[in-house]
Parts: sequence; structure tokens; C-alpha cells
Amino acid sequence: MSHTVITTSTTSRGGSSEGGLNTGYTRTIPGLLKLGQMLALLIAFLCVHCARGWTSWAAFQYFEVVTLWFLIALLIFFLMHLFRLQAKMPCINWPLTEFFHYSVGTVLIFIASIVAAVKSGGVSALVAGSVFGFIATFLMAVSLWTSYSVSCGSHQTGAAV
Repeated sequence: MSHTVITTSTTSRGGSSEGGLNTGYTRTIPGLLKLGQMLALLIAFLCVHCARGWTSWAAFQYFEVVTLWFLIALLIFFLMHLFRLQAKMPCINWPLTEFFHYSVGTVLIFIASIVAAVKSGGVSALVAGSVFGFIATFLMAVSLWTSYSVSCGSHQTGAAV
């Protein structure tokens, strides 16, 4: 009786190895969305922070807090994916955590952008900040939609109905 043994090996290129840095994540759709969101939030924050002549101090302080908070949260999620830290913390449901983050962030940044647009008083830097806030809102809504399909989409089960 003869036995045949087949050995296969896989090699990976471009930073997608098991350990270390996952540079391939920056070229995926979720990675590019996170980079775009961080860039839009950073520009929105800087436009409002560096502007002179605020017409409503409380409204723009709220805008600054919301944009900076979600910028830091997105940076943390981005670094978690970049360094593959989710595998080291399996007790947390990461797709559901990101879904919750995007749902809260989309609503709060949308509210902050509306308030900033209404209270801008024609100051061009404040208008630009609110526009970048709306861009970040759109990108977060797209991420919310894609993370919804991952975390809440239909799952295959072995049970027959």
C-alpha cells in the first residue's frame, strides 16, 4: 500500500507576514477609509482651532472636542490593525466595537458639522472646518455601512429551518 504525501508552502510578500507590521492594511478599503477619516478630521480640527473670530465659542469648542476625540479613536483603531493587536486581545469583539464607534461618531460629527456650518458667520476657516466635518461624516457613514455587513450581516448556521 503506497501513501502519497503532498507538502505545500506559502510565502507572503509586502508586509503581510504573521508577526510585526501589517503594511498591506493601508492599501485595503477599510485602511484607506480610516486614513481619509483621520485626514479630514485633522484638517477640520485645525481649521476651527486656528480660526479667529468665533461667533459662538461653545459651538466650536464642541466641534473641536468631537473631532479631536474621534481622530484619536480612529488613530488607535488604525494602529491596532496596523500592528495586528486584535489577535492579542480576543476577549473583545472588534468588529462590533468598530461598528459602535462608527455609529456614535457619524451622528456626533454630523451634529457638530451642522452646528459649525450654522454658527460660522461667514468666517472662511470655520466654513472650511465644517465642510471637512461633513466629509469625515460621509467617510464614517461608509465605514459604518461596511462594518455593519461584517458584524451584523447574515451568518451561516448549520441549523435547518
